[in-house]
Amino acid sequence: MLKFSIPQWHAWAPGIENVEAWRRWAEAPCIPPAATSAPTPDLGFLPAMQRRRLSALARMVVGSAWPLAQKGEALPMVYASHHGETSRGFELLQNLAKDEPLSPTAFSLSVHNACAGMWSILRHDTTETVALSVQGDGLESAIVEAALLLDAGHPAVLVVLAEETPPVPYTEWIADVPFSYALALRVTAGQDYELAFSRPDTVADTDAAAATDTDAGADASADPAGAATQAPLALPNPLNLLRHLTLGTQAWTHAHPRRHWHWRHLS
Repeated sequence: MLKFSIPQWHAWAPGIENVEAWRRWAEAPCIPPAATSAPTPDLGFLPAMQRRRLSALARMVVGSAWPLAQKGEALPMVYASHHGETSRGFELLQNLAKDEPLSPTAFSLSVHNACAGMWSILRHDTTETVALSVQGDGLESAIVEAALLLDAGHPAVLVVLAEETPPVPYTEWIADVPFSYALALRVTAGQDYELAFSRPDTVADTDAAAATDTDAGADASADPAGAATQAPLALPNPLNLLRHLTLGTQAWTHAHPRRHWHWRHLS
């Protein structure tokens, strides 16, 4: 069982860029209309030369995380993504198919830890960074990594989860990214949240979870008292957490196929 606090968070999705916009979205989850135009966050705080090197996914990571990091602060980062740089990787595969040379820069920025590396370079921060390739419970895996860094003596850890809408040829296989998003959490030692896990009790429970990979609290709109109504859109777990943070849910369970993660908001 882990206990921790999330004193700050910041998130970005197409057309949803501030707390009030996220609050409205949390009350009625939907695919943002702006998602079809593939916008990216405004990174006006960076020089143009640095902005040009960032992919769409990297821009999302930097744009969501930057407001949570104080200038000059040594802040370790845990970056987690399931699919990573799919757009950049797809472009490289197209180049190979056409027998065209690969750009060394494009290749180096297509690896899974590229976003974490670019963050470290832009911030001039040599503190630890962890890049996780995750599946359905990547959020909880990232929180566990953050807890280890806190236990090592760091006062705060930045946790960032991000996914980009996949290239069209990938949509048949990538069905867990309804739209591009990035969620950044500033995690500290504290008593505000509790996270525990259990194994599914039976094979039937495991099969049921594998079929849905659901969040028992996030598949429904929740109020602080725990009342719920069904929501029509199946959401990735980071967006489910964002709904709970915004709506003040007191307790919920994320039923992953192999692990059930139990969250509680203690204060």
